[in-house]
Amino acid sequence: MHHAIDILGIISTRREAGQPFALATVVRTVAATAAKAGAKAVILPDGTISEGWIGGGCARAAVLNAAKDALADGRSRLVSVQPPDALDRDGHKAGEEREGVRFAKNMCPSQGTMDIFIEPVLPRPQIVICGASPVAVAISDLARRIGFAVTVCAPAADQAQFEDADRRIEGYALPVEETGARYVVVSTQGRGDEAALQAALAIDVDYVAFVGSRKKAEALRRSLAGRGVPPERLAKFKSPAGLDLGAITPDEIALSILAEIVAVRRGRDGRNTAAP
Repeated sequence: MHHAIDILGIISTRREAGQPFALATVVRTVAATAAKAGAKAVILPDGTISEGWIGGGCARAAVLNAAKDALADGRSRLVSVQPPDALDRDGHKAGEEREGVRFAKNMCPSQGTMDIFIEPVLPRPQIVICGASPVAVAISDLARRIGFAVTVCAPAADQAQFEDADRRIEGYALPVEETGARYVVVSTQGRGDEAALQAALAIDVDYVAFVGSRKKAEALRRSLAGRGVPPERLAKFKSPAGLDLGAITPDEIALSILAEIVAVRRGRDGRNTAAP
């Protein structure tokens, strides 16, 4: 029991630190297997088991593969490691996925069947807001309700407009490395927009949007290209920002931008609002 408490503490610490990992839990064993139901292991993105134990080498490769996939797509999966005769009997093939279960072959003579649930634990995606315009404030408010962490980049005097932020940065000194996805919205009302865009396009982010007129956005795009921002980085610069909802008020504009960010995050191109 002591070990179970230890691993739960480690999971909590890693989660708080925003470190991505996968949690593998043995949910069922049949016949002689070393690990019993309830056994847990923490698997890091590089494929190492940092804590815990889920049995010997027989299930290990299948579990590490599934953990890698879970961390890549953010989805949980169940892995059923079975001896060859059990797979044949039920008409399953190693590597096959059926109804959310991935089947794998257990080549160890002593071990039977093990079912292992693998759950990715990823840091909250982050919205970085540059500026303190009414749209910026509205995005901050709405983003937290949707489950994003919010970083506000604004001068000290403007920070008070944002009641709740997970992190505050004065100016646009964005951290280069982050563990989770980042979506940047520049809404400065003309005060420092080029500096903010240049900072956002200099680092690895998933999305950069500029809130402003099409004409201003084109001028900024030309200027950034002239400053040597590579085309593949400029391709992430979205303007006009947000889905075309005909938005007018700051709250409506914030909604359209967050809708586009959700579309990008979920793998849609964000420009087609119709269902596929």
